[in-house]
Amino acid sequence: MPEIASELHKGLLLKHKETHNLSNYDNIDNSMLIHGEGDQSEIQFHDGLSFSQFMVAGSIAGMVEHMAMFPIDTLKTRMQMLATSGGSAHAAVGRALKSIVKSEGPLGLYRGIGAMGLGAGPAHAVYFSVYETCKEKMGGNRRGHHPFAHAASGVLATIASDAVFTPMDVVKQRLQLRNSPYGGVMDCVKRILREEGFRAFYASYRTTVVMNAPFTAVHFATYEAVKKILNRISPENATEEHLLVHIGAGGAAGALASAVTTPLDVVKTRLQCQVGISF
Repeated sequence: MPEIASELHKGLLLKHKETHNLSNYDNIDNSMLIHGEGDQSEIQFHDGLSFSQFMVAGSIAGMVEHMAMFPIDTLKTRMQMLATSGGSAHAAVGRALKSIVKSEGPLGLYRGIGAMGLGAGPAHAVYFSVYETCKEKMGGNRRGHHPFAHAASGVLATIASDAVFTPMDVVKQRLQLRNSPYGGVMDCVKRILREEGFRAFYASYRTTVVMNAPFTAVHFATYEAVKKILNRISPENATEEHLLVHIGAGGAAGALASAVTTPLDVVKTRLQCQVGISF
């Protein structure tokens, strides 16, 4: 679901641009600005935001996205696991949803959301700050289409953010399972450390990177390409401020990237939910 956080993040940046009258920044070649006097200068990117502001915007966007989509994430986790291992006995989304609500109540869809909140904020702050920094260094903010810069920046950002998020993702997914043996976030963390060791938190890290790196590369490259296509079709409406650009470009990018990486996501889920494995 990184594409949704990406759209939320862009929305926050656009509000900043409107407030500070920075809309013309997208049309200049040198998109990194330096403001200040003497040694007190501050680097600002093409949206007029500093590095720390990118981190805050990314963190807020990630937390909002993950919290809003958490019930869907719970369904995904249950359906990806075997029924004998705490997964869903139903292959259809509707039946799986009815089963959870009937047996556990609506709150069953939100079990583990605390772990998501603890991990999503820092991980997305790292993700978007690294992405914007790398994109600027690689020339991705200059005029024209730069798919390699966008894709490479996304991959590097993913590797960094996954290192932060994976431990809490393990906790989240174990709490999401049917009949989870853990009493909560802290109980899960303590028991994993005691029974399986610290390495259990990163059992799926390599698989996660192998999955998310191509996801991010495909997503950002597709997003930027679709924006360019929309701009050629209807230049007067295809600005970053236009809602249809976010929906069209973000939807196409997310759908294509998900189709490519879903099999690896199943592998990741099963690795993270293995209990009692010696590492």
